Amino acid sequence: MKAFAALLERLAFTPARNAKLQILRHYLERTPDPDRGYALAALTGDLKLRAVTPVLLRGLAEQRFDAELFRLSYDFVGDLAETIALIWEGDPQGDLALSDAVHLLERTGKAGLPAVIGATLDRLGPSERLAFLKLATGNLRIGLSARLARTALAQMGGPTLDQIEEVWHSLVPPYPEVFAWIAGGPRPDHAARAPFRPVMLSTATDLDELRALDPAEHAAEWKWDGIRVQAVSEGGLRRLYSRSGEDISAAFPDLVEQMNFEGTADGELLVRRAGGVATFNDLQQRLNRKTIGRALLASHPAGLRVYDLLTWQGEDLRARPWTERRQVLEAADFGSEAIDVSPLLAFRSWDELAALRADPPDPVIEGVMIKRRDSAYVGGRPRGPWFKWKRDPRVVDAVLMYAQRGHGKRSGFYSDFTFGLWDGEALVPVGKAYFGFTDEELRELDRFVRNNTAERFGPVRALVPRLVVEVAFEGVGRSARHRSGVAMRFPRISRIRWDKPAAEADHLATLESMIDDPNAFGSDAARAGVRHGRKKRREAGEDGAGEPGVSHPRTPAGYLPTEDEG
Repeated sequence: MKAFAALLERLAFTPARNAKLQILRHYLERTPDPDRGYALAALTGDLKLRAVTPVLLRGLAEQRFDAELFRLSYDFVGDLAETIALIWEGDPQGDLALSDAVHLLERTGKAGLPAVIGATLDRLGPSERLAFLKLATGNLRIGLSARLARTALAQMGGPTLDQIEEVWHSLVPPYPEVFAWIAGGPRPDHAARAPFRPVMLSTATDLDELRALDPAEHAAEWKWDGIRVQAVSEGGLRRLYSRSGEDISAAFPDLVEQMNFEGTADGELLVRRAGGVATFNDLQQRLNRKTIGRALLASHPAGLRVYDLLTWQGEDLRARPWTERRQVLEAADFGSEAIDVSPLLAFRSWDELAALRADPPDPVIEGVMIKRRDSAYVGGRPRGPWFKWKRDPRVVDAVLMYAQRGHGKRSGFYSDFTFGLWDGEALVPVGKAYFGFTDEELRELDRFVRNNTAERFGPVRALVPRLVVEVAFEGVGRSARHRSGVAMRFPRISRIRWDKPAAEADHLATLESMIDDPNAFGSDAARAGVRHGRKKRREAGEDGAGEPGVSHPRTPAGYLPTEDEG
């Protein structure tokens, strides 16, 4: 664990990309099997261990320490694993191999986990304790993407990054075949059937940047508000992958069943409705499920809107220009009404495209995609071939209600904020954001939190509702899972309104009026149930904090927890 702990620490405190790559490459070159394979799996998010929950860790800590001391320590540090690693009193005894730690967590039953984790922490030093707890929870947070980790692997020699990514999805930690391949051994061809191929990503742009380009050399299409997927149907195998290469076929059996073609299609996964496409919130009801019931299959049928082909009928098209790939795409027969082709937009100038973007025909559209006509399909994010020009974000003025300390470099600051809108005389939480502000603004927000705390709930502070923030977001829909009955898409704090009184913040009705599709979520009875529940909570004094008409519950009602809280 010592080498793994040192790796995590160096990566966390090294901001430069190339320096991170060098650190990881040196670790992989100098660390024996199987430890280096398990470390790589942990860094790429592919190490699936028995879940060690925050509740389990808090219970373990409270058995060893005074509950109030632990609460104060956690409140100060802001990270559960780091707090336990710092205050744990043990007697370090030698080292623990990373592979042994993995096997310990894999093979221990749920009932025996607390005792095993406690005994392991007893024998490790502070840095190794933190690494072990991060491994156990899967919450590494070291600023290293899975693709960057695989880039370091490719730099060791032999196969390229694209070649590694094409077989990665079918490999199992600790990846002995990959390290043998890098050392000059054979390609693990058993993993290359119906493979995931690295997707081509776009860069954001705006009208000013586009004016420097020739519109005649570019094509455009709508940017649909679904999720990017890769549909592979090759050699009798059918697989549906997320943009990161995760196999999500089991969650969308209705679409996989209709992939009656031979090739690899790049497109947008959507939920179809009569006469059009459902909102992203409808799609969310089908994401991250291991099994799908008949009722959900019937009410939320999946569809694929294709905008590129990587392979077709045994031919690799990626090196060919976009115009040629598009010709093949438009002539392709996908054999299903659930799969169609994303249409192109007719425009002669960037101003004409701007007018189309400003008035899309469907609220599910979130902007336009712009592609250079001569561009090959290149994995990663090359600068120049593809652009995304998203619609202008929507904004509301909301009131800060709760704050929690951040993690890693932000652990000393309150940086995670829950905000709300007025519903009558009460504040209703509508979202959470932890980015959108500068470092200087973070310090100002932290100072506000410390000077305007109304009540504490462990690491969470309920705030006197005085500060208004402008919240930008991409869309909003109804959601029975949220106390307010609505859910924002990609909320972030775009401006701090020091000048605006809290009483002048927006009302929930303002946000509800921005809902993309008022009929997208459930029946009228279900929506009425959300409104009735909200009314009952107001009557019981369960919403809001700190002003007349806003009471203080013993737990922060409506607070939106982070993953660290469970």
